[in-house]
Amino acid sequence: MNTMIPTRAAGEEILAAFTPRMGRRYANGRNTDHGPGQHKEVSVLSPYIRRRLVLEEEAVAAALAAHGPIDAEKFVQEVIWRGYFKGWLEHRPQIWVSYHNGLEADLNAIDLDRRLKRDVSRAMEGQTGLPYFDAWASELVDTGYLHNHARMWFASIWIFTLGLPWRVGADFFYRHLLDGDAASNMLGWRWVAGLHTRGKPYPATAQNIAAFTAGRFDPRQRDLAEVTQGLEATEPDGLPSVQPLRTPNSPKAGKPTALLITDEDCRIEDFDLSALDIRTAATLRSGNLRSPLPVSDLVLEFESGALEDAAARLGIAPVKLTATDPAALVRWAKEAGATQIVTPFITRGPLRDWLDQAERALAKAGIALCELQRPWDKAIWPYATAGFFKVKQKIPQILENVGLNETFS
Repeated sequence: MNTMIPTRAAGEEILAAFTPRMGRRYANGRNTDHGPGQHKEVSVLSPYIRRRLVLEEEAVAAALAAHGPIDAEKFVQEVIWRGYFKGWLEHRPQIWVSYHNGLEADLNAIDLDRRLKRDVSRAMEGQTGLPYFDAWASELVDTGYLHNHARMWFASIWIFTLGLPWRVGADFFYRHLLDGDAASNMLGWRWVAGLHTRGKPYPATAQNIAAFTAGRFDPRQRDLAEVTQGLEATEPDGLPSVQPLRTPNSPKAGKPTALLITDEDCRIEDFDLSALDIRTAATLRSGNLRSPLPVSDLVLEFESGALEDAAARLGIAPVKLTATDPAALVRWAKEAGATQIVTPFITRGPLRDWLDQAERALAKAGIALCELQRPWDKAIWPYATAGFFKVKQKIPQILENVGLNETFS
């Protein structure tokens, strides 16, 4: 059962409580998975950062102020990883299209293969007979969270030991993770499979699992596959070329505006909205878009609570929309007399796909879809064209660009 409260206030409380542990204690202890309810060496802020109830720069600023750039280095890097993955996918949207289409094909194949369907079901239900894997499957479903190290082990075992389709595993995570976003989740699975850093898959080993689960598990190496090669042969053409970053439409001052709040960014009050003639506001639930399969109630409830909190902080009673028929978005804006919809930037993923469909209908109705982009994303994404090392080298400049240079120095 999830005990996280989906509000900005709750996220800020977690941030404040964890700040004293963002330095050497985090660097030394972050790799150990102590199990459900015992994740004390990691912040567990990711569901809040995912929806920007807590901002990345707030977490980084807190770490730097409390510990300085040397001791806080590892925590800062881990926060920036999420921005790196998002930017990388913005540069290569073809990878998302390939994942989306491949998942549909994988699910169809499972329906036609009784043995594969049985094996996938056992893995998702935590009935493989591998006690560590089964425990992680249960924790994921029951709590909506997994330690990052456990996510890597789980994905590796799913792909290489159990021989199951990696996209279906990624979809299983995406349906259940409270912090799941399209880029971090899908690219994390590609990284384990040897598709992101090509030819370098991540092996789950008995020694590593035993060492970093605080004595909870003692696997036998013979139960785990020896990983000598990734899945790069399944993508013989390699990675697609880097594309220019998408430039969003900027809102026009004074135009009748419909304000749209999604769980991509629940801190819309951070933006200067004073020049907008806001006629209506709505929250848009889009968790249903995560997968063709049922999405966890925990995820949907957290999303709903975060949207309600965002609206409450704005002091509004919004129209409540769900991302089903894009025509509903058009009707909502049109009935209010709006000629533009304004929302924080929507990154590549299922909601972006849905809005691409809606945008065509909006254009026919004379309504522009406009996005507000954060300096944090603008600072990281231009460097997110290859491996993380390129971004890592630019961290001082990135922090300077978002106004954290004094703290960093």
